[in-house]
Amino acid sequence: MTFLQPMRYYGIYKNMINWPTKKIGEIVEKPELKKAPVGSWPYIEIGDIDIENKSIIFKDKKSIKGAIIAPVDSVLVSRVRPTRGAIVYLDKDYVVSSAFSVIKPKLFESSSKFLFYWLGFSKAFIRYLQRKQKGSNYPSVREKDILNFEISLPPLKIQQKIVERLDAIKKAQELNDKQIELAEELFQSLLHRELDPKGKEWEIRKLRDVIDLIESGSRPKGGAVSSGIPSLGVEHINENGGFNIDKIKYIPSDFFKNIKRGKIKKQDVLIAKDGATTGKIAIVDNDFPFDEAAVNEHLFIIRSNSNIISQKFLFFTLFGSKGKTQILKTKHGAAQGGIDQSFVNFVKIPLPPLETQQKIVEKLSAVQEYKKKLIEQKQKLQELFESVLNKSFKGQL
Repeated sequence: MTFLQPMRYYGIYKNMINWPTKKIGEIVEKPELKKAPVGSWPYIEIGDIDIENKSIIFKDKKSIKGAIIAPVDSVLVSRVRPTRGAIVYLDKDYVVSSAFSVIKPKLFESSSKFLFYWLGFSKAFIRYLQRKQKGSNYPSVREKDILNFEISLPPLKIQQKIVERLDAIKKAQELNDKQIELAEELFQSLLHRELDPKGKEWEIRKLRDVIDLIESGSRPKGGAVSSGIPSLGVEHINENGGFNIDKIKYIPSDFFKNIKRGKIKKQDVLIAKDGATTGKIAIVDNDFPFDEAAVNEHLFIIRSNSNIISQKFLFFTLFGSKGKTQILKTKHGAAQGGIDQSFVNFVKIPLPPLETQQKIVEKLSAVQEYKKKLIEQKQKLQELFESVLNKSFKGQL
């Protein structure tokens, strides 16, 4: 598949290639909405819409008084907190909250799926709803406001082609997301199985006995600067034990040369030491893009004794649920408390021979690398979707 260049955003444009402009109210029919029996399931409220994927998150709850039955092939648009973008297409009849407006186009005017893509991913529509909403604590819009929004309407055949393109990309995204989910399940299963010392003649050592260094980072005077040496914080650690460096901060080069602690090396393990993120873990892997970097005062650097344990094996051990559980048991204080360096006296590490460690690391790293490629593919598919959406509604595809 050839990916198009990503667009900066995906607005919806009016009056492109002489398409007629119509209000939504002019192209939809008035559906006869029946009241749903109390206790019906599944039941969809506005908080049950995944606003990123525009899909339904089914929950174990039943309908309340006032719920309605929305018909198949219609579009739900939330009137409450409308700028969240709780908009979804229905592929069957569903019991839904009356806080939704149910939009069903006339067949000779527009397809429901076309209207869904137009409204669901339109920044122009969200901006329009923001102007129309009333109230601060519980902002809402009227159904009349939604129906007064104007769109450019291509012929039905063009609408169908646009829907086919976008549906194909959405299907690819769903399959890719499923593969990411399966890769994570495989990783967690391997992590549990490979690091379980039961039935194996492995030594169990305390963390303090297998490391050469534990230290926290430093806070430079004057705070961050626009250029210099990269400084990592908890916010730069992602859920996979890697880094999000798109919003990296910097410290002055002079400060970096003079600091006595907080400088990192390749393969160092980093652990968040305080607050709600206590125990969050990452490793400065070989693909880390900076030759020099430091960590701030909210992170610990841990460096292993390479004659006893490899850094990557140590990372996987601490990254697993058992390792994190042990770390969090040493947390002191309330929600904003944290851990101090003494936690290394309590965390226990399974210690197979170095050759066995390497084999385990290779297995786990292979799965992580596969998942990483899937995540990269997820980003490319999103960029493709945004590009095709943008160009389609401009009449350029």
